[in-house]
Amino acid sequence: MRFIISLLLTGLVVTIATYVIPGAHVENFWWAIIAGLVIGAVNAIIGGILRLFTFPLNWLTFGLVSFIITILMIQLSDSILGSKFEVEGFWNTAFFAIAVAVLEMITDSIKGKTK
Repeated sequence: MRFIISLLLTGLVVTIATYVIPGAHVENFWWAIIAGLVIGAVNAIIGGILRLFTFPLNWLTFGLVSFIITILMIQLSDSILGSKFEVEGFWNTAFFAIAVAVLEMITDSIKGKTK
């Protein structure tokens, strides 16, 4: 049950972020849920491998490389999902990543989830 609630909240977060960021678009709420799943999977698998290889550089830049990897993973998810989920340009993707992170923090604090 928690997984379904978390999935719906992720879809809500992606939907809100696409309304806030001018260059972002998602087809509908169900595609927002799928986009959240794809972004999470791509970020966990490919992003995890990239973070492992770039750990020394990530450590030297205080996490900036990790943020850039997240941006690239969102752009990869954009290309995987085609026209159903789109974020135009690097800066719009960066703002989308920031908006999703902030909204996820808000929903986690409402749920009472501690990390």
